[in-house]
Amino acid sequence: MPNSSSANKSLRQNGTKRLRNRVSRTALRSVLKKARLAAVGSDAEAAQAALRLATKKLDQAAAKNLIHKNKAARTKSRLCKLVKNQ
Repeated sequence: MPNSSSANKSLRQNGTKRLRNRVSRTALRSVLKKARLAAVGSDAEAAQAALRLATKKLDQAAAKNLIHKNKAARTKSRLCKLVKNQ
């Protein structure tokens, strides 16, 4: 339990941010999963569309400090490689 009013406010803010980040992180993981499934599928156009969406979402997550920018770059690279080799 916080002892000061500023610590109490910080606790409330952290809870709000945690919920917002959890929603965004879950959505990001869903988009990545769909992109990976599309990459191993037979439809090349669907794979490219899923890759574009995943790239956009990764860039947005990195801009909001939801994930590190290097992790976003690494994940995009691996997805591109997966789509290209299928």
